[in-house]
Amino acid sequence: MFSKQEAARLQQQFWERFGKYMAPVPSASETPVNWINYRTGIKDLYFRTQANRTGASIAIVIAHSDPERRLNFYRRFEALRTLLESELEETWQWRESFADEEGKMSSRIYTEFKEVNVLLEKDWPAIISFFKPRLQALDRFWYQSRDIFDATRA
Repeated sequence: MFSKQEAARLQQQFWERFGKYMAPVPSASETPVNWINYRTGIKDLYFRTQANRTGASIAIVIAHSDPERRLNFYRRFEALRTLLESELEETWQWRESFADEEGKMSSRIYTEFKEVNVLLEKDWPAIISFFKPRLQALDRFWYQSRDIFDATRA
C-alpha cells in the first residue's frame, strides 16, 4: 500500500500539520507549550500521542525503571482519578503494568481511537479532533495537580 519512505513522509507531514494547528492554542498556565512533545517536568512521566495505520492513542506513561517508584506515581494518579476524569470528560483505560513493543514495562492511563489511519490524509481532521481536546484536558489537569507529583518525587 505505502512504501516505508512514503509512510514516514505522511506521518511527518501529519505531525507538522498538527503542530502548526496546535501552536496558537494556549496552555492552562497561559505559557507556550509544545503540544506534540508535552513536557511534564517530571522524569519518566510523559503525555504521549501516537498515530499509525491502526489508529491513534493518547496516554499518560509512567516509565520509571524502578517498579516501586513507578507504582508510587501510578497510585498518585489513582488518587486524582476523579479530577482527571472530570477534566477529560470521559473514562480512560488504566494499566498498572504495561509492556510496550520492546518489552519495556510502564504504567499507562490511556484512550484509543481505532477508526483512523494516519497515512490517509482524509483521516487527519478526525485524529486532530481526537487529540486536541484531550491534550488540553491533560494540560488543565496537570496545571492543577503537578505540585502533588513534585512534592512526592521518589
